[in-house]
Amino acid sequence: MNDWDDLLLTGGFAVRESIFAGLTLEQVTARPQDVPHSIYQELWHAAMVLKISLDEGRAVLEHWPYAHHFPPDPSPASQAEWDDLVALFMLYSRRAVTQAKDERWLTAPEPGYPHTQWRDGLEFLAVHTAYHLGKIVSLRQVMHIWP
Repeated sequence: MNDWDDLLLTGGFAVRESIFAGLTLEQVTARPQDVPHSIYQELWHAAMVLKISLDEGRAVLEHWPYAHHFPPDPSPASQAEWDDLVALFMLYSRRAVTQAKDERWLTAPEPGYPHTQWRDGLEFLAVHTAYHLGKIVSLRQVMHIWP
């Protein structure tokens, strides 16, 4: 294990896969009173920010209209769509950890931000991801479905 694994996959508050374990479509769709986003919407947003940032550089996010940051429907179309979203999130989280093992990548300029390195971008992604996963854990707690 390394620091990036700790930040993006296993440390902090919960092993990332355990945050999504055992959830039903009804649970990932629920929006308790006055909560703006479902578990599905929070994970979708976190996964898309990871994917866009690692594929294209996070500068692309500056042109991403806020109206598109979360899917309008609080629920996935099917169990398969939910499972695919969890798999996508885990794939990009693991990809970030793997890429971070390459010091040349970490110190390379981040696309769109010539005065920052990928290390800076990865720190942003770790914080951003933790924020949204914390919201998911909080939703699970409010719904009494957190172990």
